[in-house]
Amino acid sequence: MKRKIFGTDGVRGIPGQEPLTVENIMELGRAVSCVLKSDDPETRGKVLIGRDTRSSGYMLEAALSAGISSMGIDVYRVGALPTPAIAFLAKDMRCDAGIIISASHNPFRDNGIKIFSRDGFKLPDDTEHHIENLMFSKELHASCAASEHLGLVKRIKDAKSRYIVFAKRTYPLDLTLDGIKVVLDCANGAAYEVAPVIFEELGAEVIKVGVDPNGSNINDNCGALHPQNIAELVRENNADIGISLDGDADRVILLDEKGEIVDGDFIMAMIAVHLKNQSRLLKNTVVVTPMTNFGMGLSMKEHDITLVQAPVGDRYVVELMRAHGYNFGGEQSGHIIFLDHTTTGDGVIAALQVLSFMVRSSKRLSSLSKVMKHFPQVLKNIKVKEKIPFEKITGFIKAQKEFEAELGDRGRIFVRYSGTENLARVMIEGENEAKINKYADELAGLIRDRIGA
Repeated sequence: MKRKIFGTDGVRGIPGQEPLTVENIMELGRAVSCVLKSDDPETRGKVLIGRDTRSSGYMLEAALSAGISSMGIDVYRVGALPTPAIAFLAKDMRCDAGIIISASHNPFRDNGIKIFSRDGFKLPDDTEHHIENLMFSKELHASCAASEHLGLVKRIKDAKSRYIVFAKRTYPLDLTLDGIKVVLDCANGAAYEVAPVIFEELGAEVIKVGVDPNGSNINDNCGALHPQNIAELVRENNADIGISLDGDADRVILLDEKGEIVDGDFIMAMIAVHLKNQSRLLKNTVVVTPMTNFGMGLSMKEHDITLVQAPVGDRYVVELMRAHGYNFGGEQSGHIIFLDHTTTGDGVIAALQVLSFMVRSSKRLSSLSKVMKHFPQVLKNIKVKEKIPFEKITGFIKAQKEFEAELGDRGRIFVRYSGTENLARVMIEGENEAKINKYADELAGLIRDRIGA
């Protein structure tokens, strides 16, 4: 299916430009209303809308609200809240859909739209395709509501409190965070109000960073993309843990008490072993992506835990988990998914689970994270003008095969285009860091010479 506006994770772009024009977003709101509203004619539909802290969020929120209400569907606005909060609230409040206006970890100039169905899960490809087809057809305007039946736009004032209570309930009732010191970086994003409250109400002493959004400083040298920036704060304050969320708080990167980064692979490895030991890891399986470090696979093998790969993107991880009855998975980038608790990645809840292991075992994070050994990994991001098949880049496949032969079964190469940005990504793992850096530079150079922006 050729996509018109949807990418691998919703709609993303620069507000005011294709595809994020006001006109497109109004039509998107109308199409979502038609596709996802209840079939019961007696039930008045409702759609929940949240956003992160980007200044452009207000414009997109207004356009979506206008499109949805024009179809006779009520709009519930909840303001700045994390993506996982929208997924939870859409299900909890029995909405027809939940929509988050966010470009996640992207710079503030970007924005995007992610849509959840009434069950709290992101839309599958075929539903997105149906929405796109409706947007660009003539059917929508014939379905607009008469003036006396237009939807209402309401503000839900207690949405933050509802999510705070939900997140806290995922932490064991017999434990507290009393005596735990946390450095928390909210990336000046959607969790800037709720995340500190969650950790503080559970008893932690919280040193807050990235809680002063101004509409343009989201992800700006802070948060999960720059976890090293709070390393010194962790050490200076003798903190037990550093927690770095991204702009919409659906991913998290941790730092141990020494200020060392603990990425999504280490987080998954720790949690997987803990869940298996408690007989709570369904089918003793974790769902990961091709970006997962080679060392995690070796570690899980030692613990008789199976790794299953989904395509890159937390939505595809969740889809595979649901299809095969698994309950845990995630990505190296920090999307950590517990289907026992949530329907999408939740950085706060992931951090709470790790903290519960620390408290229950009385072990430091640096000790728990030794569950796996990290293989040297290099990732090159190359800006590109177009996304052509890699086999059409002269010499690329030949060089890749030669390097893979030299790495053998102690390393790997993974190359792909970003689903949300004009980037080619070259990722190589192996035991010799100098060698994999050389390989990565050569492959990146071939791409840059042919289609570099």
